[in-house]
Amino acid sequence: MEEPLCLVRNGPDGVLRADPAALEVLSGIGQPVVVVAIAGRYRTGKSFLMNRLAQRRSGFPLGHAVQAHTKGIWMWCLPHPRRADTTLVLLDTEGLGDPDKGDSNNDAWIFTLALLLSSTLVYNSSGTIDQQALETLGVVTALTERVRVRAGDSGDTAAADFVRFFPGFVWAVRDFVLELAVNGRLVNEDEYLEHVLRLRPGSSRVVQEQNELRRCLRDFFPNRKCFVLPPPAEPEAMTRLEELDEGQLRPRFLQQADAFCRHIWDTAPVKALPGRVAVTGSMLASLAEKYVEAIGSSGVLCLESAVTALATAENTAAVAAAVAEYRQRMEQELKLPTASQEELGEAHQRCERRALALFMARVFADKEQRYQLQLMSELEAAKEEFCRRNEAASEERSLAVLQELWRDVEQRLDRGEYAVPGGSRRFQEHLKELRENYHRRPGLGVKAAAVLEKFLQGHEVLVRALCAADQQLSELEKERVASEAAAAAAAEAMRAMEARQEEQRRSLEEHKRQLEEQLCRQQGVMLEEQERVIEHKMREKEALQQEGFEHEAEALGEQIRRLQEEKEEMKKPSWRQRALDGLGTAAKVVLSGLAQAALWKFQKMLWP
Repeated sequence: MEEPLCLVRNGPDGVLRADPAALEVLSGIGQPVVVVAIAGRYRTGKSFLMNRLAQRRSGFPLGHAVQAHTKGIWMWCLPHPRRADTTLVLLDTEGLGDPDKGDSNNDAWIFTLALLLSSTLVYNSSGTIDQQALETLGVVTALTERVRVRAGDSGDTAAADFVRFFPGFVWAVRDFVLELAVNGRLVNEDEYLEHVLRLRPGSSRVVQEQNELRRCLRDFFPNRKCFVLPPPAEPEAMTRLEELDEGQLRPRFLQQADAFCRHIWDTAPVKALPGRVAVTGSMLASLAEKYVEAIGSSGVLCLESAVTALATAENTAAVAAAVAEYRQRMEQELKLPTASQEELGEAHQRCERRALALFMARVFADKEQRYQLQLMSELEAAKEEFCRRNEAASEERSLAVLQELWRDVEQRLDRGEYAVPGGSRRFQEHLKELRENYHRRPGLGVKAAAVLEKFLQGHEVLVRALCAADQQLSELEKERVASEAAAAAAAEAMRAMEARQEEQRRSLEEHKRQLEEQLCRQQGVMLEEQERVIEHKMREKEALQQEGFEHEAEALGEQIRRLQEEKEEMKKPSWRQRALDGLGTAAKVVLSGLAQAALWKFQKMLWP
């Protein structure tokens, strides 16, 4: 993108709408995205800081009047300056507290969208982190009224799980001119932030409200960072920052701004869903659209519902991509007709293994393996299509060879060579030579015997007539001649059916193997995430105890106990086995229809 686009428009009526042009840009990005959003009071220089992250002097409009310039949420997609195959998405949001707007509810939704879409949220304020700056962040305490992790959750339950969904938090304090000192002791920026977020003693309503905000910030954002930046230039030059060269900006500001940018570039993670599912640009577009729709329809965002809807679209696309990969590789590997069904089956196994691996790398939230079963069914159907094409190619090739070899027999018939005593014997010898020459021909494929039998059945009247005219042939020999080709065709059909049954068995084993590997990885990720949440809660509990808030620490201890119980359940292998058993049971149902069709076809071949 050469310049930013508006991602979420904030209409005059206060209704938020996702912009189709911006969604289309995002939908075209298949790479993982690092999403950095900035929020804060209006006219505090958010856009200038975002332009520096973009390494551009202009881009997001700065505005120099007291009136707010940015409306809604603006987006800029750029190649990530530090990571290959990753896109940096910058989101600049409408300023909080704009007096011209007068709608705190609208402010809260803009902030909530920035929070949920980003992997790192930058909160921008000016001067110091004082009570006014904290009060502007009061929208955080209202999140429990607007956001649910799961439908039906209470506000308290949702808040306890927010840490799994929320981004990293960076507080950028602009135009900071004071000394970094607390109680006469010099501190660094992070210590300064943690001091500000300490709970205040007292039981008044005002103190309780102030502490509630501090608790939310500490609980929702375990990864916190602070940067203080002095004014970038002299006051008279602040209205033309876009025009200033680097040499005209204050060295201390440049030093701090560079440190801020390096931190974001080096540490801001790829946007991820629970389970470390990396979000691509197209997935981010879907989330943005679904979040805005939920705001307009119900006024409550359910994160699990949005993820489920996203998973439906992404998993459907994963199935389609895996099947397309399978078909493409089969086309490249196979030269039809194959010499045997086993040869086609081996190619199928190789291509299926690759397609399944691609699917497993993309699929997420596939409860009860619904999409894996769909993939299994579609791959089996695609394999059967290749089998039909293989058989058709074999039939065409085999018939062409038979017609070529039969010409010699026809010429002898025309000359009357078989209409003499002993002619039937000579005919049988020539027929034997024809079969031997036929089987020596390469590339006949899996239907060679069946085509030969059908071909001979087409000339059965001639064969019987010649045999009847020649009394030298015994009745047993006549029966042998009549049944030899049919027996060969039946044996060939039996081998083909057994080969396909073996292919299905191996396919199911491969699906179960890759599913088990994925489940093991998911279990490890879930345990790590759970342990991270527990450690964060324990640190907060210790901090509350040190600050003298025993009641709050006790409540947090109950959360920790519940999380530890959940962790012990996650460790059990039984849930993995249930998934594997469920896949095996469902797969038998999915594949039984195809197996029955193959059996019917085989029986028809044996007993037409």
